[in-house]
Amino acid sequence: MTQSVSFRITRTAEDVAQMLNALSQRLVKLEQRLESLELQVRQQRSEAETMPAEERQRLDAVDQLLLDCQELLNSSEQTTEEVSEPVCVLSHDSTPESDHEVAAA
Repeated sequence: MTQSVSFRITRTAEDVAQMLNALSQRLVKLEQRLESLELQVRQQRSEAETMPAEERQRLDAVDQLLLDCQELLNSSEQTTEEVSEPVCVLSHDSTPESDHEVAAA
């Protein structure tokens, strides 16, 4: 009986040691990955900070142009909707007159 209990304790201790080893290795890999990602972020930030002022101004101008174009598109859609509604009403009202003209002819 004592042998089976000590065997179970030994076996359990080995399992725990293997699990700790696997978790430690996984943690090391995750830490390395985190360091790599942090390095990439730092490089991207430094590249953004070292961007020439002219290029930044050009990009700002492009952003402004895009906003202006979007605004024009939105306003033209509203204008088109306002114009198309009365046209539908007029074409609907003129249909009975066309039927009378066809009947008179």
